[in-house]
Amino acid sequence: MGVEVSFCIVNTQQRDLLLRGLGAVARERLTLAFETEVLVLDNASLDGSADAARDHPAVTEVLRLDRRRGKAENDTALLQRARGRYAMLLNEDSELQPGATLALHAALRDHPAAAAAGARLLRPDGTVKPSAWRFPGPRAALLAAVGLHRRFVVQSTGDEVREVDWAQSAALLVRAEAARAVGWLDAAFFVYSDEVDFCKRLRDAGWTTLHVPGARAIHHEQLSTGSVPERRIVEMARNRDRYMRKHHSRAAARIVRWLTAWTYALRALAALVLPGHDPRRYACHVAATLLPGRGQGIREAAGDFNRRAEGLS
Repeated sequence: MGVEVSFCIVNTQQRDLLLRGLGAVARERLTLAFETEVLVLDNASLDGSADAARDHPAVTEVLRLDRRRGKAENDTALLQRARGRYAMLLNEDSELQPGATLALHAALRDHPAAAAAGARLLRPDGTVKPSAWRFPGPRAALLAAVGLHRRFVVQSTGDEVREVDWAQSAALLVRAEAARAVGWLDAAFFVYSDEVDFCKRLRDAGWTTLHVPGARAIHHEQLSTGSVPERRIVEMARNRDRYMRKHHSRAAARIVRWLTAWTYALRALAALVLPGHDPRRYACHVAATLLPGRGQGIREAAGDFNRRAEGLS
């Protein structure tokens, strides 16, 4: 009997959270009756992450990059390396809760038409955060613009396994044969919207995606570039627009840009009077959404890092 589940973790400069997540994976493996492996891809970290992963008893293999690459490209590299029938895609800041792997595995076993199953994601304080949604498009953008996003677009609700359009890849169990059949993840999405595109292509190929509330994972959400994360906002906007242009018409992409910018503009106005909200952050979203081809995103930050690394070598 071969490997059933491959745990696939991409890490970028988050040694402490990586070790915390690996500890959770190690505890999960003790409860599983089938064979597993743990693959870690270190995205050119400088904080000792790769060495720490190699020294961890749960880790099967570490792939260490000298240059930083995008999340979709790195997830694909792990999927192609994995030997399991299923691959558990995990962020370095994701911490599986007890029983999560079994719940996701059972969901895919019981639903042979499902290619992916996403966990219910929790904030560090234990509160539930949205983790599955309807596919982006003019209708979803309009619902968000009129304040109905949480009611009609968010799909990670209820306590039963349910079919959803797409689920966040922070803790996503993927059927390897389905990932292979659709050509893995699209590396054009450096980070953000990569799993949306992946789930859309799976749906177009006849597969479904599930949300499994019985599987839980804490998502620490450490990706940030400062108190006002302009680079992250730029990357989110450009890849949302990339998805729209790939799967919809130019007119639909334009409509989504304007509706989404309107939504953020309303939030910016509200943030002027609501405590604990930063209007600058929402204003950055407005600008990035209307002009997704401009600005410096996470892709450019990785390029800057790689050039500096080359200069030191």
